[in-house]
Amino acid sequence: MAFDFNKLKELNELDFEQVAIWPKEIKIVVALVCALVVGGISYYAIISSKLPQLSKAEAKETELRQSFEAKYRIAVNLEAHKEQLARIEDDFSSMLKSLPTSNETPGLLDDITYVGTDAGLSFKLLQWQRDIPKEFYTELPIQLEVAGGYHEFGQFASNIANLPRIVTLHDFDLTSANGELTLSMQAKTYRAESANEGESNE
Repeated sequence: MAFDFNKLKELNELDFEQVAIWPKEIKIVVALVCALVVGGISYYAIISSKLPQLSKAEAKETELRQSFEAKYRIAVNLEAHKEQLARIEDDFSSMLKSLPTSNETPGLLDDITYVGTDAGLSFKLLQWQRDIPKEFYTELPIQLEVAGGYHEFGQFASNIANLPRIVTLHDFDLTSANGELTLSMQAKTYRAESANEGESNE
């Protein structure tokens, strides 16, 4: 059945007590208008106040999804992470073994003296300085002053690098007097702070 727009002309003459006999076209228009009015009232009275909560829930969903994806990637690679952690712990243990213990630090001066004299240097000064506590280790500086030639200085630095314990050289100062070269420097070694040492310091 076709929609007869001419029937709409009767809108102004309608009797609301005779709704049952209204033309079909008018019933459709009135129903659409009522639906739009009810929809508008429902939106502003009910839905619009809930929109901020919806936006917050969607943002939370995105955040939770990203968190889940990150945790999922970690879970998938858990075995690889465990292997990597084991390698790091092994490397760390090896590095700790290269640091002198409290019992070994006095003998370190003897080792430095030996590699220096072996390189052809003569020692003018070899003295421990004040310990410098750090967060996970203690820095042990040694003040050095040796006399010799350029070649002997280079050999000495090479011998220091080959010591079984970690020793680094810093603050070089080369002077010449009466035809003799003197090299002043600071050597540093490091001692790891064990749990027992940390408790004793407390």
